[in-house]
Amino acid sequence: MDAIRGALAALVIGIAATLVIIALAILPFLTPPWVAFGQQQAEATAWTGYTTDELRTVTDAILADLVVGPPDFAVSLHGQPVLEARERQHMRDVRGVFAGFFAVAAIGALVLVAAFLLSRGPERRARLWRRLSRTGAVVVVVTIVGGAVGVLFFDQAFEVFHELFFPAGSYDFDPATEKLVQLFPQTFWIDSTLGVGAMIVLLAAGLWWLGRRRAAANEASIGSVRAAAGPTVDPVTAR
Repeated sequence: MDAIRGALAALVIGIAATLVIIALAILPFLTPPWVAFGQQQAEATAWTGYTTDELRTVTDAILADLVVGPPDFAVSLHGQPVLEARERQHMRDVRGVFAGFFAVAAIGALVLVAAFLLSRGPERRARLWRRLSRTGAVVVVVTIVGGAVGVLFFDQAFEVFHELFFPAGSYDFDPATEKLVQLFPQTFWIDSTLGVGAMIVLLAAGLWWLGRRRAAANEASIGSVRAAAGPTVDPVTAR
């Protein structure tokens, strides 16, 4: 029974830590500096026909609606709406997916806080850090392997992702006529995906390193306490 409880605890902590790592990795890529850099690399001005200032005005408004809200996505340029109704609805769907994920990640963060509060004493704390360290190692390996597959089959992976999280037919846009995919061309998403993957690996590797160090420190503390207490004497054999 103890083994089952330990395995379940390790699983819950691993999932919670993974969600927090992914959430932290995504956040920098929802900022105007990254989006501007990504659009520059993807030549979004050429796709849209906008000047750099017009591109920033439109994109910053869309990004504000996505991150802060309200999710109207009704930005206009020269008196004309930038996004059509179907494009605005897709962006509302995107915001819903982000909101749901970050809500789950927040629950994961609360789980980790509770785990640390309940892990009193060096022995329990060492066990918790070991579990977090193993989670970091697993996330690094899975991200690298999954990232390699995703890069090789990006179109298929992108399609599967949208099929899982968005209504059928709601995300197929024509880059020749529709501004949403002109603002965020495929190159933008490839670069962003690679960036998020690299950030996940960095954060997970940091957790692996920190977890090992903190576990070792707690285990050393346990050894010091036991050494200071001296050898235990069996009252039966001592007679």
